[in-house]
Amino acid sequence: MALEEQTAPSGTALVLGIETSCDETAAAIVDGAGTVHANVVFSQIEDHAPFGGVVPEIAAQPVIARALKEAGLGFGDLDAVAATGGPGLIGGVLVGTMTAKAIAMARGIPYLAVNHLEAHALTARLTDKVSFPYLLLLVSG
Repeated sequence: MALEEQTAPSGTALVLGIETSCDETAAAIVDGAGTVHANVVFSQIEDHAPFGGVVPEIAAQPVIARALKEAGLGFGDLDAVAATGGPGLIGGVLVGTMTAKAIAMARGIPYLAVNHLEAHALTARLTDKVSFPYLLLLVSG
């Protein structure tokens, strides 16, 4: 199975989402209908304070197992895996992308690369059921 970007599953398909683009590491389980089954965020603000900024190797702590447990699911229940493909801190992005690709390949399911900034812009559709068209201001960095 090729690991190139594919179309997101619809309906009740379960997708593991991995976010590792900066100092927060997150994993979520979402279905095609927009139901969030799990959302685990590992905040590391205090861990980075002594260094005066984000350290990618510290930011790459795993949360996938916790998200699967919270959702009451296993890897065999997943229909696809998505991960932040950029932009972001390259160390974290590489860890998240390679983890997602490995899971997708091992399970024989699609891998979906997600643009970090586009995901911010579209989050309102998932969390608040905002429909198109809508206007937003995205400030990053």
